[in-house]
Amino acid sequence: MVERVGILVVSYGSRAASMVDAFSRSNDYDVELYVADKQRNPFNLKRATKHLVIPDLDINKICDFSYRYRDRIDFGIVGPEGPIINGIRDLIESKTEIPIICPTKEFAIEGSKVRQRCILQKCFPDANPRFKVFKKGDYVNLGEMKKELWKWLDHLENKVAVKPDRPGYGKGVGVWGDHFNTREKLFEHFLSIYENDSVIVEEKIDGEESSFQAFCDGKSLAVLPETRDYKRAFDNDEGPNTGGMGSYKDVGDFLPFMTPEDKEREIEIVNKIFRELKNGNENSGLRGIPFYVAFIHSSTGPKILEINSRGGDPEILNLMPIIKDDFIDVCFDMIHGTLKKVRIEKKATVITYKVPPCYGGFSDRFPERVNENEIDTAVNLSNAYKLCREYEDNLRIYPGSMKLGDDGKTYAISSRTVACVGIAEDIEEAREISLKGIKEIKGGALWYRNDIASKEHIERSKEHMRRLRS
Repeated sequence: MVERVGILVVSYGSRAASMVDAFSRSNDYDVELYVADKQRNPFNLKRATKHLVIPDLDINKICDFSYRYRDRIDFGIVGPEGPIINGIRDLIESKTEIPIICPTKEFAIEGSKVRQRCILQKCFPDANPRFKVFKKGDYVNLGEMKKELWKWLDHLENKVAVKPDRPGYGKGVGVWGDHFNTREKLFEHFLSIYENDSVIVEEKIDGEESSFQAFCDGKSLAVLPETRDYKRAFDNDEGPNTGGMGSYKDVGDFLPFMTPEDKEREIEIVNKIFRELKNGNENSGLRGIPFYVAFIHSSTGPKILEINSRGGDPEILNLMPIIKDDFIDVCFDMIHGTLKKVRIEKKATVITYKVPPCYGGFSDRFPERVNENEIDTAVNLSNAYKLCREYEDNLRIYPGSMKLGDDGKTYAISSRTVACVGIAEDIEEAREISLKGIKEIKGGALWYRNDIASKEHIERSKEHMRRLRS
């Protein structure tokens, strides 16, 4: 007899849709999904037993929803970072006794980049870029602060990244040589953050980026294969930073430009941070994905750009469709403290996002990306879903910032609209499948990066690392 299980999913975007998909595909459980969603996501609506739209993802409203169905819900999982930082797990577990899979508020270190830097400086300073924090209360006036900033820029020869302390959701970071080339332009960006937040000005590292992720039961980490995110809006890594336009995973556990030693070094660094935070043999407050770490591989080894307290978007989408274990069992193992390893298929995956005209600070330099006649029209996914049937499990379509309208049609909102995941025996084929899916999505004036996981981009990364290592 199949066991019934009720699952609360706190959802925003394609990341949560990939989790809903993984739960829905279970062969061992009769699944009931209770989805608290930022919008009427058509993918989640179709699969949910109960679906509630909470546009601001207020944790009290989510708690009320879970309390209403507490007798049917066995556990919950949280996709987006906002509710995690605001303490959703602490609240729901105290009010309903439903176990939630995400870190507690204490361990949501994503909430402060300053705290991250201080933890890393204590645990593994070699992986920490040089940094300086600028807080309003530390300076008598703007002139004194600017003088200190100029001294720090002299020290680092202007090669810096300027970041807000609080989460920017993949945005808000300005980098010398990419976003500004003069100190005055840098200062404009600095002040745009400084008005409302502390500012970190840290050393710009030359290297190639990778994304490290791991599930955790509070006792140990189940490390997942490496992925590569594409943050910049346009092809050839041009344009402003975004939440991520796509990503790829190779067949094995690390990326083409990495060595096995790079991966082992990452694990060593993250395990040291993990030991520092858990402060003993176990700490269930770290349950979930406490470490989604953006590494940059430099001439002196991997360094950490930032640490997040949830699965990456899009990077977790590279992995959710190819988890060999039943994801419900993985979740129960995290809750019960019995997680050992998560088995992942030896497949390559490539994700391409299609996004609305306004996303990423759209530029007139790329008019071919947008069909102006389609602006504000409905988005039609039907041909893409037909292609999914043709490719069986090797193409997944995950609607993100989309809503089902009163007319029964689906519409893009303001963020990343829909992700196409291609799965294959190598990166090139997975990319081809992903792009085929993207091209079958019509309407909404949506556009995408055409070079995610391209052979040329990967070769440039490999050559860059060869030069750095030599």
